[in-house]
Amino acid sequence: MSTLPVNLYRAEQCRELDRLAIQEYGISGNILMERAGEAAFAVLRTAWPEARRITVLCGVGNNGGDGFVVARLAREQGFDVDVYQIGDAARIQGDALAARQRLLGVDVVPRDWSGQPLDGTEVLVDALLGTGLGGEVRSPFREAIEAVNGTGVPVLALDIPSGLDADTGMPHGVAVRATETITFIGLKPGMLTALGPDHCGELRFDDLKLPEEIYARIRPAARRLVTGELRQALRPRPRASHKGDFGHVLLVGGNHGMSGAVRLAGEAALRTGAGLVSIATRRDHAPVVSAARPELMSHGIESAEALKQLSARATVIAAGPGLGRDDWAREMIAIAVARNLPVVVDADALNLLANIPLQRPDWILTPHPGEAARLLETDTAEVMADRFAAARRLAEKYSATVVLKGVGTIVQPRDGIPGICTAGNPGMATAGMGDVLTGVIAALVAQGLSLTEAAGLGVCLHAEAGDLAVRGIGERGLLAGDMMAPLRRLSNEESG
Repeated sequence: MSTLPVNLYRAEQCRELDRLAIQEYGISGNILMERAGEAAFAVLRTAWPEARRITVLCGVGNNGGDGFVVARLAREQGFDVDVYQIGDAARIQGDALAARQRLLGVDVVPRDWSGQPLDGTEVLVDALLGTGLGGEVRSPFREAIEAVNGTGVPVLALDIPSGLDADTGMPHGVAVRATETITFIGLKPGMLTALGPDHCGELRFDDLKLPEEIYARIRPAARRLVTGELRQALRPRPRASHKGDFGHVLLVGGNHGMSGAVRLAGEAALRTGAGLVSIATRRDHAPVVSAARPELMSHGIESAEALKQLSARATVIAAGPGLGRDDWAREMIAIAVARNLPVVVDADALNLLANIPLQRPDWILTPHPGEAARLLETDTAEVMADRFAAARRLAEKYSATVVLKGVGTIVQPRDGIPGICTAGNPGMATAGMGDVLTGVIAALVAQGLSLTEAAGLGVCLHAEAGDLAVRGIGERGLLAGDMMAPLRRLSNEESG
């Protein structure tokens, strides 16, 4: 068993890794299946050490073969084991058939499942469907998955929860909700984003002892963002430093009734290390923002010319927190994106951008799925159907670095492999969190990080700050303002 790897592989790539191992490196499919079953049984013993009665649901492919191995190992260890066969057993062949025959050798005979209750057991093992599912889950697998989800019994899923798309993290109509999932050979991107985490539960990985040179032959589809690696871009500060060395963030936003958004973004930028932060906001809001956080230089800006003058001193512009969509907002965003400065675009600035087709190489767009849908002229459901594809389309359409927010936030560079952040928690689904992220990313750009570095590290710092903020307290009631102290702490931790 190993920790979660950095490189992620789509289902098709995992099948190619499997093929290379068998055909070019001489590791038989039977050995790989035995290793998978052994790894899964080890997880079962670790996660539920008191369990002695298990039920294994097996399909007709290699995923079912893994289940046969788990069932055999459990029986050999003295477990009470029930195995249900879903699908026509006559279709089982190859290594899976050999695994089934070995199961028969320990006097466990799979029974056809026809709706029998599944709740008279301590652990259910999902070995129904692997990663090769190409469409909606059909009968009898659909009914079996629904039965599994209806029991309330803990579930161990093998390789992937049955019915979940390994590439997108969306169910094919229905999918098992596992308590634990052990995945093999390659970590699949869909397990980390969209609905994948909810269906996978606790996620574990085993490479089945494949040689490293096999992985070197296939370019990963995505990479897991690792904060320690990304933090190396933040260099130690010289003793003779002054505030000008760490950049000047200009935040544009805070329309009528929304001064809090730009104030949160501004403080987040300061807490993440920006040397100076200026706020361009409505005239009535400027004194309010400065009174709440005196370190922010808040300016009442009511004209394009005033914003031009203010931006002359900036290192990076961040536009959107509390910006609104009125004439003032449109004037502000037009000036912001016209300046020869890096720009971070969020919130209403993104909604306004949807009406202004524009490409530029030095900006970061940070949409949530609804904003992404407007930018792509589609709907949220299509964005969620394949978050990786949506992020890629946005990067291509706007020539931008894209941060597609949500569970498993995706950072898509203008070109290259996307990154995915696995930190964060549901407590962060509250007002102002996106504004904080905007300030964090802008501060990192101001300090000299590339757009891709700033987006990746910013997302990770923000997510991990959220995790620190709920530790020992709980997720409900988390406020965006609670993120400031954890952000400062994380921004100062050494790389590792």
